[in-house]
Amino acid sequence: MSESCNHEHHVGNQSATRPLVITLVLVAIYFLAELIGGFWSGSLALLADAGHMFSDMAALGISLFAAWIATRKASPQQTFGYHRAEILAATANGASLFLVAGGILHEAWERLNAPAEILAGPMLWIAIGGLVVNLASLKVLHSGHQHNLNLRGAWLHVIGDTLGSVGVIIAAFLVWQFNWNWADPVASVLVCLLILYSSWNLLSESIGILMENAPRDVDVHEVENFIVEQPFVQSVHCLHVWLIASGLKSLSAHVVLTPNSSEEFQLHQLREQLHQRFGIEHATLQIESPDDPVCTETRIGSCLVVGNEIESHSH
Repeated sequence: MSESCNHEHHVGNQSATRPLVITLVLVAIYFLAELIGGFWSGSLALLADAGHMFSDMAALGISLFAAWIATRKASPQQTFGYHRAEILAATANGASLFLVAGGILHEAWERLNAPAEILAGPMLWIAIGGLVVNLASLKVLHSGHQHNLNLRGAWLHVIGDTLGSVGVIIAAFLVWQFNWNWADPVASVLVCLLILYSSWNLLSESIGILMENAPRDVDVHEVENFIVEQPFVQSVHCLHVWLIASGLKSLSAHVVLTPNSSEEFQLHQLREQLHQRFGIEHATLQIESPDDPVCTETRIGSCLVVGNEIESHSH
């Protein structure tokens, strides 16, 4: 067996961490401003937007937490280190945000049936301030969001916050000019939909990683074909592709090489190609003889070991 055994995976380097920290500070400050302003003005839309900002704080916090936790060394009992801590935190955050959104939606229904008095002036100015903070955060994240996955995720979250702030501003204007108090709970419902959308994506991605699904951007059949197409490979089976944590792609496979192939050189070359083509960070490749195979199963996601008659249908 030949193996690429580098489990060091730094989720964010220094150039990516700094804008994340700046954005987190900006979002946290205005989260408190909207939370206090929402209770002061009686605006449910502001409270909902504060909840949306909280979801962004959670996402930014997870990115920074992952950057820190990934620097901790693996132990004999935790051979992959602490990467899954990021996923557990993301799952908990996603579930809690569903509860927050549910509470706001319930209150919105109550207010639609019995509109409450709202201080439109404070609501409008606080919402405008939120928009300014979101635009500043977008500027901070813009330079690196196309090249760094963490920054791109944060950038998309702040885009959603910006849309939420625009919705609250429109609602505040309608309350101020026309005394349409129903606009406030309607805006809160729209912001809640943004929260639910972000939370669902966070939960589905986290659960997919915990279930060891293949990464969304990796076609396992394409990986299989790519390996088989190498001139020094006869066949491949028992192929598994999964995520240890977000961005840390792993692969294991049984490979039959052509006769007279240089095992060490060819496997090093194959690992490099898998990394360049599919972004696979950790590859475990087991060499088998075509005359005495350890595994005869060819279906993706399954593995039948010959001799001991032990079957394994998941990695």
